[in-house]
Amino acid sequence: MSEIDSLEYNTARPKMLIPEYGRNVQKMVDHAVSLEDREERNKVAQAIIKVMGELKPELRDAEEYKPKLWTHLFIMSNFELDVDSPYPLPSKEVLNEKPSKVAYPQSRIKIGHYGKNVELLIAKACEMEEGDEREALVKTVACMMKQFYLTFNSTSIEDDMIIDHLAKLSDGKIQLNDVSFLPSTGSILKANGVSKNSNNNKKSNNKNRNNKNRNKNNRKRY
Repeated sequence: MSEIDSLEYNTARPKMLIPEYGRNVQKMVDHAVSLEDREERNKVAQAIIKVMGELKPELRDAEEYKPKLWTHLFIMSNFELDVDSPYPLPSKEVLNEKPSKVAYPQSRIKIGHYGKNVELLIAKACEMEEGDEREALVKTVACMMKQFYLTFNSTSIEDDMIIDHLAKLSDGKIQLNDVSFLPSTGSILKANGVSKNSNNNKKSNNKNRNNKNRNKNNRKRY
């Protein structure tokens, strides 16, 4: 047999149930399963757990570190390793169960860039009695709305638009008359890393692009 013929390829090797520990650890687990003496199997299992812990030091910060290693050991043995585990043997059926589907919110967001949390805060404000606490919450939400709007649409925004959107999202229950408390557009854009000049340049570039397209279409026409 030639040297090439004796090479062992990964595609020809048995599939590893937890490949993160490597082929050598899997071979150690397979060896432990094949041992007939229970005391020897227990010794080998303890040695494997130690090696696994050294290979995965990040697991030490996880909750239930040692039980997790023992669970991985039994999984890698396809639950065929008969040893005295210091922790309850995990159920193969339970581990193979598919997780339950997470309920996804089906309610439609009225104005997308504000998000669902803003709508929930507005609904909370609508339930509150008139007073300083309600007014403080409304002002906070209004400031958030302006910030969110400029985050997703880095252009200027009229404060009257915040008034209209707040009224719409509250079904007319919240009517702002004074919006002098709102932060300036420039301060929000600066906080978002967008300068006024870059914003104006963006508008200018869009305008120039539109003019070029218009002139190009006129030339084609004639």
